Amino acid sequence: MISKTTLSWLLRILIAVIFIQTLYFKFTAHPDSVHIFSSLGLEPFGRIGLGIAELITSILLLVPRTKIIGLLLSIGIILGAVFSHFLVIGTNVEGDGGTLFCLALVILSACIALLIIYKKEILEFFKKLINR
Repeated sequence: MISKTTLSWLLRILIAVIFIQTLYFKFTAHPDSVHIFSSLGLEPFGRIGLGIAELITSILLLVPRTKIIGLLLSIGIILGAVFSHFLVIGTNVEGDGGTLFCLALVILSACIALLIIYKKEILEFFKKLINR
């Protein structure tokens, strides 16, 4: 049986790796990335800004003290991606066979699992935030 700690690390690494591997496309203005963000009306600032946000989020996820902040940012980013696929760009982007959409669903699933694993820590995080 896999431990909670090991599962957490695997899920956090999975999310970070997927976010980081997409940075090449965002930062080099790959035509597919430009197409996506143009469709959303966010080219080029949204593409570059999201790339920076994903890089920061990946780092936060992998640092144990900041994993909850990284998780919450991951959820926000990936919900934006999933809704963008459903509402604007579609699930098959530039003939990718749904690969980007599937990666978004993988990240969303990993985030949901991490929400379950860290529910107590997340509640404590929000209690501390409110009581400031």
